[in-house]
Amino acid sequence: MFDRDRWSEVYMALKSNKLRTFLTAFGVFWGIFMLIIMLGSGKGLENGVYYGMGDFATNSVFVWAQPTSMPYKGYKPGRRYNFTNQDTKAILDNIPEIKLLAPRVQARGGDGTNNVIRGLKTGAFSILGDVPEVNQIDPVHITAGRFLNQVDINESRKIAIIGDRVVQVLFENKEDPIGEYIKINGVFFQIVGTFKSMHSQGWGEWQDQCVFIPFSTLQKTYNLGTRVGHYSITSKKEYTATYVEAKVKALLKRRHSIDPDDKRAIGSNNVEKEFIQINNLFLGISGLIWIVGIGTLLAGIIGVSNIMLFIVKKRTKEIGIQRALGASPSVIISSILAESVVLTAIAGWLGLVFGVILLEVINKAIQSGGGDNTMFTNPEVDFNIAMIALLILVFAGIFAGIIPARRALEIRPIEAIRDE
Repeated sequence: MFDRDRWSEVYMALKSNKLRTFLTAFGVFWGIFMLIIMLGSGKGLENGVYYGMGDFATNSVFVWAQPTSMPYKGYKPGRRYNFTNQDTKAILDNIPEIKLLAPRVQARGGDGTNNVIRGLKTGAFSILGDVPEVNQIDPVHITAGRFLNQVDINESRKIAIIGDRVVQVLFENKEDPIGEYIKINGVFFQIVGTFKSMHSQGWGEWQDQCVFIPFSTLQKTYNLGTRVGHYSITSKKEYTATYVEAKVKALLKRRHSIDPDDKRAIGSNNVEKEFIQINNLFLGISGLIWIVGIGTLLAGIIGVSNIMLFIVKKRTKEIGIQRALGASPSVIISSILAESVVLTAIAGWLGLVFGVILLEVINKAIQSGGGDNTMFTNPEVDFNIAMIALLILVFAGIFAGIIPARRALEIRPIEAIRDE
């Protein structure tokens, strides 16, 4: 294994065919280099998509009321209705498959009309009445203070948690908002927390312009009675969100006298379905990358086998002399295989290293570019996958040397010595 003469022989054999060796090694190098780049790029795209989703609960569904589209029990189509606190209780009492239920109601304003005032500064923001559970379904990053708690709901406290954009509009740079008061549609609320959205782009920008106040406080303060705008729901781990969604819709339709076949009366967004679709998409992308990458690697391996056949043919006389002097078949085979493995291992390792370096350069360029890089984030390759790819390449190098090695053993010493 560590015979110095053998490795010197391997080096001289490869050196004597510089152009062929370089072109063959480049084929292997390019194959694993492109595989690493494609895997990293696919991961960067995947990271960007999941970053845009934030820490959304993947087993969640959102349900809201819409005008009916079918007549039922004497009601005409187009009837408008609202969910209520009684619906909330009915859902919790009758659907044990639910893990979290978060009703939400929204106050008027936030559509361009200034509805939040602090001193001489005003802004148009979305005012959301929420419960603590919502931060487990669609979490936000609390930058100061705290989020809503159950005591806020029970006592209908006039407190507010404001988004990052709200802070920028109503407060000076480095001014601490905690403990300060803002006026929302004519009513004063004390700020107990600030947050930044964990989403990117449109949804994240909207969320940063929101103000969270206790659900019960918003209902009472703005005379909304028991109205509920929409529900955020997650299922227990042994059930799917799709199953829970169907049960919730069926219950709400019965309670509001809606035709069971009316598919427009209750709107919904199933995050679980979207997450499964995204997962399947990236599984397909990953599969395509491996197919293309392995195909490119095979082309390089075939090139290695071809150059080894050429080398064996060129060294026919030398191999014949070795056989005549008593060299065993294992010595001949190991010599040929060593050349093949060395060529693939070195070229593959260089392709792996240069691929990782290029991905790191791209990542640094994206981070320092100052632009919106959320659709392509942190391109990377799993270390274990990279090592497995390199090991597969080395074993492929061994197989690439088998045919030339067998060809060498088939050479009869007397005929090899006479070969010119």
